[in-house]
Amino acid sequence: MFSKKYLSRLLALVLVASLSLMGCGSNPSGLTGNYRDDTVAILGNLRTAIELPDDASNKKEVVTLARKQISDYASRYRRNSKTAGLRSFTTMQTALNAIAGYYSSYGNRPVPEKLKKRLNDEFQQVEISLKRGV
Repeated sequence: MFSKKYLSRLLALVLVASLSLMGCGSNPSGLTGNYRDDTVAILGNLRTAIELPDDASNKKEVVTLARKQISDYASRYRRNSKTAGLRSFTTMQTALNAIAGYYSSYGNRPVPEKLKKRLNDEFQQVEISLKRGV
């Protein structure tokens, strides 16, 4: 428990630092335009955002960045005919809608365990679909 707390804080710090460096470019959300790479990056960032402890000093920034990335990801790939029909995208869109709806309704409150489990299951399905290329 003790090490998990510090490990999650360290992971959050590394995430914020890396996203800050990527944010220095022209794209503040860090999306590259490569569907597979963007999806994997968003998955990692969302996992960090939902697992981050409430007492983390950067919780607000991580959640704000996650909300920005959700919006940018959806707007970039929703209308793309090559990605919109993929199984990985439809599952990812379902997960993004769930987490975005939660953040819109409850702000920076901790994500309930039931929603975390559902999101992690959907994230695993997306990863499996990406490996299969669908």
